[in-house]
Amino acid sequence: MAVITYRQALHDTLREEMLSDENVFLIGEEIGVFEGSYKITAGLLEEFGEKRVRDTPIAEEGFVGAAVGAAMLGLRPVVELMTINFSLLALDQIVNHAAKIYGMFGGQSSAPMVLRTPGGGGQQLGATHSQNIELYYAFVPGLKVVAPSTPADARALLKASLADNDPVLFLENLALYNTKGEVPEDAPPAEIGKAGVTRVGSDITIIGYSRMATVATQVADQLSEEGVSAEVIDLRSLRPLDRETLVESVRKTGCAVIAEDDWLTYGVGAEIAASISDGAFDYLDAPVRRVAAAEVPLPYAKPLERAALPSAESLNTAVRQTLEAVGHRR
Repeated sequence: MAVITYRQALHDTLREEMLSDENVFLIGEEIGVFEGSYKITAGLLEEFGEKRVRDTPIAEEGFVGAAVGAAMLGLRPVVELMTINFSLLALDQIVNHAAKIYGMFGGQSSAPMVLRTPGGGGQQLGATHSQNIELYYAFVPGLKVVAPSTPADARALLKASLADNDPVLFLENLALYNTKGEVPEDAPPAEIGKAGVTRVGSDITIIGYSRMATVATQVADQLSEEGVSAEVIDLRSLRPLDRETLVESVRKTGCAVIAEDDWLTYGVGAEIAASISDGAFDYLDAPVRRVAAAEVPLPYAKPLERAALPSAESLNTAVRQTLEAVGHRR
């Protein structure tokens, strides 16, 4: 089993899928000659040629629209949006077209495409380049939204996304690109809409996705040294959302803390908390707590940026406060 980076897992999976299916092609800004802003597509133009690795002008609405048309005609485009912030320029194509085609045409046509895009703060890229706006898309029926946190999940979910007949927004957090992990070469595609219980526990449930799923595991490891048994759930998919796994875990532990990189108000955590309330209210021994980013345009200055983002420390504090509220004794 190879140990590779998140970045390499994405690159290798794209290459493998392009080799196995000639309908898969890549399209986006600077993904060919420049090999992508984050080098996910390094070497692919040389190997597959301009027909299947298409450099585009800086015109998100245009090339996403072209990908929608290509998908309707039977191809499998993988769109690379340089950052999720730029996806706002293609909002009409994603929300009003890709997401609606299957329903509006009565199932006679669909748009099987993957929109890969990184987001998240911590890289000193400023407020307009550091947002977590995945909720905009998880809100939309007809789209699927996935957010792998490990190299293995990046591979498995990318394979699943490319095989899916619905448009899939594939979220990549910038902070994860250089993280490493074991990636089985023969692992099957993941099931979109299925969360992962990455650590089994009995005292409290910690829920996260993307970068915050890895932070949740770090905090659970710290707490285990003090005798706290924390169960960690990695959502992996925001639409569809695996409510069943969330509810089952909270019914067991009796309390939950949600960690997210987006803003607290109307955030992903609010939907999760509502789902827990619907399915496990009578099992809760304390209110569900949420840890999220400060509700400000993210500062450029490094100390301010760090202060605005959720961290292992802020999550650890929320978990301890919840445990104290339920009378847990270590």
